[in-house]
Amino acid sequence: MVKPRSEKELELMRESGRITSLVLKKVLEEIKVGVTGLELDKIAEEEIKRLGGEPSFKTVPGYHYAICITFNEEVVHGVPSERKIKEGDVVSIDTGAVFKGWHTDSAWTVLVGQDQGKEKFLQVGQEALKLGIEQAVAGNKIGDISCAIQNKVEGGGYGVVRSLVGHGVGRDLHEEPEIPGYGRPGRGLKLKPGMTLAIEVIYTQGNFEVVVDGDGWTISTADQSLSGLFEISIIVGKSEAEILTYPIVG
Repeated sequence: MVKPRSEKELELMRESGRITSLVLKKVLEEIKVGVTGLELDKIAEEEIKRLGGEPSFKTVPGYHYAICITFNEEVVHGVPSERKIKEGDVVSIDTGAVFKGWHTDSAWTVLVGQDQGKEKFLQVGQEALKLGIEQAVAGNKIGDISCAIQNKVEGGGYGVVRSLVGHGVGRDLHEEPEIPGYGRPGRGLKLKPGMTLAIEVIYTQGNFEVVVDGDGWTISTADQSLSGLFEISIIVGKSEAEILTYPIVG
């Protein structure tokens, strides 16, 4: 059962969100040609701990890193490695912090260099996330969020990944409800003030089929098309959502 949080719980989640936001901002600013995922992971873990949190992703059984990093056709759950970032790469960073037992989760995708086609692709994902968040208000349903995301992504000529979804967030990194990036308005769980959600836009330049890579973690597009990931944790509000995480860059 999905329950709204108490004000005390929300205050703890706000601090968790502040930590996650600052960490993601710092990591994104360090993305440049020649930097490795392991170097970015080290920065993230040190910053999370410096700010008083712990890496949420290390609570996932078998996962030993503070971030996930994906490149180009990789969709989610990429494991940091010695792979160096190159000019033209599209790089996604996903991270989260737990503060006094409360998690937040956030992800952002950036282009290294310039490419009009890739820039347009990423802009559509950001706009889809914004439209989805606008639907996260009391009285609406999960399907309203999902439909807003789907309409923007598919309207731009891209594909929404079906098998990966947004989720509730709080005591655990991944909680109910599931929040697909596709759906019909007026369907699913009715939203109440104080519910906490991690809304995600997970999409591709091709079709929505994905495969698990040989490392057992990384999920990539089956057709090797470019992928993007945008995620923000929010609190459902009476008239508008409260943003808990945002990678303010610059």
